[in-house]
Amino acid sequence: MAKYINPYTDFGFKKLFGEEGNKALLVDFLNQLLPTHHQIKDLTFLNVEALPDSSEERKAFFDIHCTATNGERFIVEMQKAKVAFFKDRSLYYLTYPIREQAQRGDWNFQLSAIYFIAILDFYYDNSASAVFRRDITLKDQNNNTFYDKLQLTYLQMPAFDKQEHQLVTHFDKWAYFLKNLEKFDSIPQILNEPLLSKPLA
Repeated sequence: MAKYINPYTDFGFKKLFGEEGNKALLVDFLNQLLPTHHQIKDLTFLNVEALPDSSEERKAFFDIHCTATNGERFIVEMQKAKVAFFKDRSLYYLTYPIREQAQRGDWNFQLSAIYFIAILDFYYDNSASAVFRRDITLKDQNNNTFYDKLQLTYLQMPAFDKQEHQLVTHFDKWAYFLKNLEKFDSIPQILNEPLLSKPLA
């Protein structure tokens, strides 16, 4: 019987990242993925059910939907089983936090940044099967950034193959922690940091 939770299950993932008592874990994890100018100090959990404009449209159910104190939005998804058209689903999910920022009346169309983070226990794209992390932003034909307030990050966990002695950065430790947590008999010494070794709330 496993001693620690399995973060690839709906229960385990939401226990780890989706509860108020463990919010510091989510903040720390997100800050490993965000650019330095978008680091966050605190966040608020939002409704994970996004309703469409009409009954004929499909609902969206997020694993985690939250906003930082500066208004930036985050959707964090954990996916164990491979699903078809996952990239399409990612873009569909992003339409909700975009539309939710629309103001009634004279709207100036300025949007807060939106980040979609997917932690996948499969390769979503066989052409990128060897790539652990992919960060996608909108760029033009000259590879210049066109819009920096929309970013998708995919973590293909099967491609993360670092061993304990190879962990260097805090992000390395997070990836190792997520991939191996269920297998641990005890937290390895290299992960003995205040957040990674704290009991879950």
